Amino acid sequence: MAERDERPQAVPPYGTVLPNGREERRFLSGPQPRGSELARALRIFAEFMKGFRALHFVGPCVTIFGSARFTPENPYYQAARETGRLLAEAGFTVMTGGGPGIMEAANRGAKEAGGLSVGCLIDLPNEYPNPYLDKLVTFRYFFVRKVMLVKYSYAFIVFPGGLGTLDEVFETATLIQTGKIENFPVVLFGREFWRPLIDFMRDTLLREGTIDPADLASLAITDSPQEAVDLVRDTAIRRFGLSYGPRARPRWFFGEWMLR
Repeated sequence: MAERDERPQAVPPYGTVLPNGREERRFLSGPQPRGSELARALRIFAEFMKGFRALHFVGPCVTIFGSARFTPENPYYQAARETGRLLAEAGFTVMTGGGPGIMEAANRGAKEAGGLSVGCLIDLPNEYPNPYLDKLVTFRYFFVRKVMLVKYSYAFIVFPGGLGTLDEVFETATLIQTGKIENFPVVLFGREFWRPLIDFMRDTLLREGTIDPADLASLAITDSPQEAVDLVRDTAIRRFGLSYGPRARPRWFFGEWMLR
């Protein structure tokens, strides 16, 4: 029997601007009245704190990036689902942007394997929460969400995607290049999809001296979910020991008994 599609059907088209989108446009349109700037700074601080509290106890994560537009019939969706399952079986929490497409597939695979499935959703009309999340945190500001997707992860697996995916992979690579985060594995899934980008980086950026050989070497590429997970697992065990240090425990005086 065919699987029932549990995803919401009424999704606004790409490009729709919601009220919160107008607020962000004001934020990025230059100086604002001092009072509104202070209020916005407090909202941003509160959003950071919400993310820190919600994700403090999720354990070692692997973040999976990729397009929100792929359907379950797409081979990349199916590969992301398998990757999520293998990561969960290896003991990782699977973290995504919490939306449809590749994000849904990875969360689905993790949940089906009995692992922990986490989503950091951005408040956009075209990204709704997928139904395979154990923990969902919704953010208004892109930069807060991006910090959360990086902060708790030992590795990053990047499936084919559009501008948002390219932004995520290059920001992660820049953080590694500049030493802002550890040299965590960044695995590009889909050789045919990523080959033109790798060729451009090697034949243009590297040749012109705008990147170093180590920058290109930091990006692995594969067509195999098992190979991607093996690389992540072996690197995490060898280099990072699958631990953040002493296990954090909820404290009742912070109201954290409900956060696990």
